[in-house]
Amino acid sequence: MITKTIEVRDRATFIPMLAIRLDPGNEADRYLLSRAGYGADPEDQCSYVLLARINGGDGEFKCDPYDWETSARTIPEAHKWLIAHFDEIESGAVVDVEFILGETAQPKVSEALTDSVP
Repeated sequence: MITKTIEVRDRATFIPMLAIRLDPGNEADRYLLSRAGYGADPEDQCSYVLLARINGGDGEFKCDPYDWETSARTIPEAHKWLIAHFDEIESGAVVDVEFILGETAQPKVSEALTDSVP
């Protein structure tokens, strides 16, 4: 598995999340992912990105961007984008939904660069 933290942003929105690409590191991983319904071979399994809202030990966890229990666009759009672009970003990256949808010309910078809270 490949795990990255991300900062999902949208209009007046900041959501810390954990993204996991299913990438079996050994035969036991491949077998268990296969039995769980994520395809029989590593190429199929690598097409899945699981996304978890990290909120002090509480939060949703989904593998399908259309399963989020929200009518808001923010998390589903970020999830769809992550499936297509997971390998292009580093852990800690900003996923800016306004920028992804072409609503702004520049992506937001991380609040880690502008926030005074450690």
